Amino acid sequence: MKVLVIGGTGPTGPFVVNGFLERGYDVSILNRGSHHTDEIPDSVERIIGDPHFGETLRSALSGRSFDLIVASYGRLRVIAEIAGDYTDRLISIGGAPGYRGTRHPEILFPEGVQVPLPEDAPKVKSEGEFRFGYLVKISEDAVMEGHDAKRYIATHLRYPLIYGPRQPLPCDWWLVRRLLDKRKYVVLPDGGLTVISRGYAENMANAILMAADQQETAAGKIYNCGDDQQLTLAQWVQVISDTMDTHLDIISVPAKYSHPARDMMMGSHHSHHLHYDTHLIRSELGYKDTVPVLEAFRRTVDWYLSNPPELNKATEGNLAAQYEIEDTLAKIHGEMLEKLEQLGLEDTEFIHPYAHPKKPGAKEDHLGR
Repeated sequence: MKVLVIGGTGPTGPFVVNGFLERGYDVSILNRGSHHTDEIPDSVERIIGDPHFGETLRSALSGRSFDLIVASYGRLRVIAEIAGDYTDRLISIGGAPGYRGTRHPEILFPEGVQVPLPEDAPKVKSEGEFRFGYLVKISEDAVMEGHDAKRYIATHLRYPLIYGPRQPLPCDWWLVRRLLDKRKYVVLPDGGLTVISRGYAENMANAILMAADQQETAAGKIYNCGDDQQLTLAQWVQVISDTMDTHLDIISVPAKYSHPARDMMMGSHHSHHLHYDTHLIRSELGYKDTVPVLEAFRRTVDWYLSNPPELNKATEGNLAAQYEIEDTLAKIHGEMLEKLEQLGLEDTEFIHPYAHPKKPGAKEDHLGR
């Protein structure tokens, strides 16, 4: 069995490639050759080509055929258009932006996406609404149109926010860096209670492998993917801090003003949940985490400590500016708490509403219920 992995060197890539090798596949990877990892054996064929354009992809694949293509990188609409000329089976990777309301929750009523978010929830309607999200949506459509036209058998996986090694947009690094810089607190929107679906790279690679293993079940399906256990932003801070044997206080501010947290939230300006419903992949394909979430975060932190991202001067300057804003927000937060303490509020004891008589036959209990 021959499989082509388009991409292969990102966060999930080596786990996918090595998973196929363990299954006895003859594996090739195709990408632009910009990145290299020693975690992929030399026996794996490297095909250099740009999967963003039909002409360059066709040139790279000329004279080749595969039993399966995994499209985890490139322009998916282009891949979907020509994949049927080179394979009978396509597993494609997408994400959440195609869902309506992920970037602009205010366009939905009630405001914010459904929790948890199922595969068939509404999608972005136009470029004007959210251009990138619309492109993601029509890319999914192109894959499934190819399946319906019987050009190939397709399965589409919607990745969550991926964490782990080799992440080009290292959300977790910004927190690790704060801890290395001996910061005492971190600003989070609305107490850090937001849940954003995440997936450890090795776990999400396993989702691809399970779809490949179960072609009949997965044929024509779209699956949301994510770790079995999801954490709030505040829990995420707690787990990473604990892994580094330290502590960060959480400074809660309204989402509108939580600018220092933007990089950790993929640029989101709101604190609405983005929590995938993953029942379908768990019930149909039997998905479960290969690596438990707490262990996955420990491995992620260890990887960043051994492989800190190289930041340019502009990024370093931006980080310094974020710290300055964070310090100002912390000061305002402290002043607000002092004023709130002056209110002298006290919690009242909660009493359930049902009668609880102390004696048989009593019309009312001791609280008059």
